[in-house]
Amino acid sequence: MSVRRISIPDAAALLADGKATVVDIRDALSFQAGHIPGAIHLTNDNVGRFLQETDHARPLVVCCYHGNSSISAAAFLAEQGYAEVYSLDGGFEGWRFNQPVERTAPR
Repeated sequence: MSVRRISIPDAAALLADGKATVVDIRDALSFQAGHIPGAIHLTNDNVGRFLQETDHARPLVVCCYHGNSSISAAAFLAEQGYAEVYSLDGGFEGWRFNQPVERTAPR
């Protein structure tokens, strides 16, 4: 179980094929303002449920702001038994320039 870095084009292809789950570890306001379509907002409050309910064989792409914090979050998820975990190089800030973005209405 190791963490690999993934480029934005490679992550977009993996996600477009429906072969991976993307998790976003940024703060709630940033997530609401824009995130990768279909992303799960992973927080300290929901990580336990996420670990119980998410298929550990399905690849995960972890996204943060710039691709730095996602490395340690991805390592944590790999330690929890996920077989294939990626840290998104460039993070959401890199993603939003050339890839689709989804917004969530504030609660």
